Amino acid sequence: MTAPATANAVQDVAAGEVLAFPAQEPARAVRDSRPLRLITCGSVDDGKSTLIGRLLWDTKAVKEDQAATLQRDSNGKQNDLGLPDFALLLDGLQAEREQGITIDVAYRYFSTDKRSFIVADTPGHEQYTRNMATGASTADLAVLLVDARVGLLEQTRRHATIATLMGIKQFVLAVNKIDLTDYDRARFEQISHEFRELALSLGVRQVTAIPVSALKGENVVYDGSASMPWYDGPTLIEVLELATTRSAQTVGFRLPVQRVSRPGESFRGYQGTVAGGSVKPGDSVVILPSGMVANVTKIVTFDLVRNAAVAGDAITLVLDRQVDVSRGDMIVAIDSQPLTGLSFDAQLVALQAEGIQPGKRYWLKSGSRRQRVQVQPASQLDLQSGKWNHVEQLPMNAIGKVHLSFDEQAIFDTYEQNRTTGAFILIDPDTNNTVAGGMITAKRSALGGIHTEDARVILSLPADLADQLMATELFASRREEAEVRRVSAGKAIEVIDDIDG
Repeated sequence: MTAPATANAVQDVAAGEVLAFPAQEPARAVRDSRPLRLITCGSVDDGKSTLIGRLLWDTKAVKEDQAATLQRDSNGKQNDLGLPDFALLLDGLQAEREQGITIDVAYRYFSTDKRSFIVADTPGHEQYTRNMATGASTADLAVLLVDARVGLLEQTRRHATIATLMGIKQFVLAVNKIDLTDYDRARFEQISHEFRELALSLGVRQVTAIPVSALKGENVVYDGSASMPWYDGPTLIEVLELATTRSAQTVGFRLPVQRVSRPGESFRGYQGTVAGGSVKPGDSVVILPSGMVANVTKIVTFDLVRNAAVAGDAITLVLDRQVDVSRGDMIVAIDSQPLTGLSFDAQLVALQAEGIQPGKRYWLKSGSRRQRVQVQPASQLDLQSGKWNHVEQLPMNAIGKVHLSFDEQAIFDTYEQNRTTGAFILIDPDTNNTVAGGMITAKRSALGGIHTEDARVILSLPADLADQLMATELFASRREEAEVRRVSAGKAIEVIDDIDG
């Protein structure tokens, strides 16, 4: 229909009556209902607390009474711009304020029209690495700050590595204090290039680099194009609004049992928080480690009966038969079960001064399950070179690979598949201190794949030749059956001589 014909049709509808087509409403921004959990990390004095304080300030998350208190507490600390000390919004401990450093993990909540956020400000000091690891364990994204004047430091590399080990695959590199370099574009691009190389070595490809001034608020919530016309990328808040959250649906149903509920003879339920997947009445499940099979008849919460439950729901599960279930067991989907066994490989961060001793027996706690385990350190990450070096023990703050040997059947998913059922802490039985936080990487065959009845061959090869052999498909297909140790030529000769002797 042509335009004149359309006009005539409108006139024919009602003579003398003017019809107006409704104006199209502008599209409304769709709000993401899932909050994003993020951490800020990096070295000391890179401005992590100031950055989050600025985020809270510019997103109007600071109430009037908080703002007045901030102004009062900032007395004598205002900068040349006359702004308050934003770090005081995060540093709540008296020791933090006195020393001007972050010690504990501070969680804060803020939101925009598009999304809500939970942010953890983590310490930069090496001695508080364990607190940084705590913050990273639940985060979807890491904002890693670097002082534009200093560049990447060892602690920057340590935090990036820990965040990666904790399963974080999204990084924002905030090159902070860019104003103190006169907004030097070349400096920003140099630091960005160095960090992207580090990220690639860690297996991370999703990196957004942003030049920011946390103090002035440039490229945090509001863009800094007036000072940095050469940067046309997103602001920090724009990246956070579009970031993805980790899914707990990569594995089947998981319910670590925290309590068996028996309020009366006619009711028996198994309580816990769903750690993965989903469940509904009628589903078949397996109880581990016993292996008994049952069907779900009812899902109960504190106020109603549910027709389904998903990850994060606290539920009571009722089964169709009497089965032997106790605290620490796990109820799982029959067609998607976790790994069970006596030997596992793991990566961990040593958190106490005594480090991790070879062959020492610790308590391992994962969810509601606690077991005795023997830990054998295998290698330690060199933060400067990025290489894993063979070691006998792991000192404090070391990032290492270990072999775990259990006295009784253990139940895990790999951490890559499920953060909840793949994570653990080690507890020293002598002091009750938490000495390490770790992540399961794989199940080991008995004795690391080496069986006592097997015939074995020990080879001493040049490192380059060994690397070529290990890159072959045949070796990769039977990797779990091999033990590889990188040693000096002299040490190799000693080992072979000992065998001959």
